[in-house]
Amino acid sequence: FFAPFSDCQWAHFGMGASCNQESGLAFALMVTSNAGAYGPKSFPRAKMVPPFVFSPGGGKAEGHSVGMEAELRVLVPATPPVCVTHSLCWPMGSGTIRTMNMNVVSNAQPEVGRALSVDADFPGGNIVLESVDGDTVLVHQDLRDTTEWWFYWHFRVRGAASRTLTFQFTQGDVIGTRGPAVSTDGGANWRWLGRDAVRDTAFTYTFAPEDHEVRFAFALPYTESDLKAFWARFGSSPWLRSELLCRTRKGREAELLHLGRLDGQAQHRVLLTCRHHACESIASYVLEGLMETVLAAEAQGDASGCWLRDNVEFLVVPFVDKDGVEDGDQGKLRYPRDHNRDYDGDSVHATTGALRALVPAWSEGKLEVALDLHCPWIRGEHNEVIYFVGGPDERNWAQIQRFSALLEDVRTGQLPYHRSDNLPFGQGWNTAENTSQGRSFSGWARDLPGMLLASTLETPYANAYDQTVTPDAARALGRDLAHALCRYLAEAE
Repeated sequence: FFAPFSDCQWAHFGMGASCNQESGLAFALMVTSNAGAYGPKSFPRAKMVPPFVFSPGGGKAEGHSVGMEAELRVLVPATPPVCVTHSLCWPMGSGTIRTMNMNVVSNAQPEVGRALSVDADFPGGNIVLESVDGDTVLVHQDLRDTTEWWFYWHFRVRGAASRTLTFQFTQGDVIGTRGPAVSTDGGANWRWLGRDAVRDTAFTYTFAPEDHEVRFAFALPYTESDLKAFWARFGSSPWLRSELLCRTRKGREAELLHLGRLDGQAQHRVLLTCRHHACESIASYVLEGLMETVLAAEAQGDASGCWLRDNVEFLVVPFVDKDGVEDGDQGKLRYPRDHNRDYDGDSVHATTGALRALVPAWSEGKLEVALDLHCPWIRGEHNEVIYFVGGPDERNWAQIQRFSALLEDVRTGQLPYHRSDNLPFGQGWNTAENTSQGRSFSGWARDLPGMLLASTLETPYANAYDQTVTPDAARALGRDLAHALCRYLAEAE
């Protein structure tokens, strides 16, 4: 089998073996290269990690064979081919020494000879690879069924260890205010690369020798796997329940969460939606922070969280455009209809239609707040601040301003918020023309019985004033929102 490796780097080999229990014990490994006719060379630093575990599975030992798997790591220089021999012996019980014989042959070449791979074949992935010319990679964002130019992308690079590559975007300036987001552990953790790595519409990255896979994204991603990680922490909570909102067009489950007081006796009800536009991932971290405030209130000694848990039932749709989130779509300006313009007439999308059918019956006249969490444009005015979006209803706008004053007052997170940044109806992009394609979620929610406040909250992708947007910072904003909700609803009583 083939396993590329570079100078003094660990090479990973997956292998199978059979064990003849009639024999007694020796483990032999040999690694050879196809680079030339060199003589065998001892390389004593080879090792097995972890040790084999042998399970015969019952029955007589005589003549019994068992399939096994292990991982081998061998430290090999990238120069002349080598032969590595390693023996491993141990007793298998009853004082008997068992033998396992294995021959492993690799035609390995140094990593630098491995083909460079750039792809988006994973949840949330989005890129079109145009060409590779030496150390320059030409790419552009995949717009798919987005009707106008947008800026989301998310891709991975393999086979680039120890190289310095420049990634040139060919369809506009799609790199944000903190440069690309970078992950070297398969998307588990992310950091901003920074603007120093950016030149015009390109960024440059030097891959470490151990960087066998690196992911890059316009913003900090959040997909179903992240929600599952959140569920793993709180799924057993008596204040959280998950249901199926509907099946999407592609057959995925669109989640529906209930949290807080779930016995039907809550005095207040709050509706939270997120990811009407698939690419707006920072909003999901804000939602996480708000939900955690309710679910971990007692453990964190949070009086506001406890009040919400005991007095409010939250209905949460974490991924309105579930297919778009997982497929890595832009989601914004989607053809034939944007999810956030699908709230009048017959809904085009399954999730918006299901939500419109469910909420009026669920609310029972107790629904007072509906917040739709979004992210704005890539950069510039009103795109590097946190703000609420107003509508034409003056009464609702007054409630938004009242809530905003409370949020200013309770804010403890690092991301600045000023109610003067709110966007009234008729200013900037917030005009009647912007909703000509169809009614938005907040426009629909404003007319629900008992509604006090319905609005959209925009959280920037990377910058909030001079502060960096990170997952933890966005979650802290969610906590601040929860504390403001507590004050707002308690005062409404």
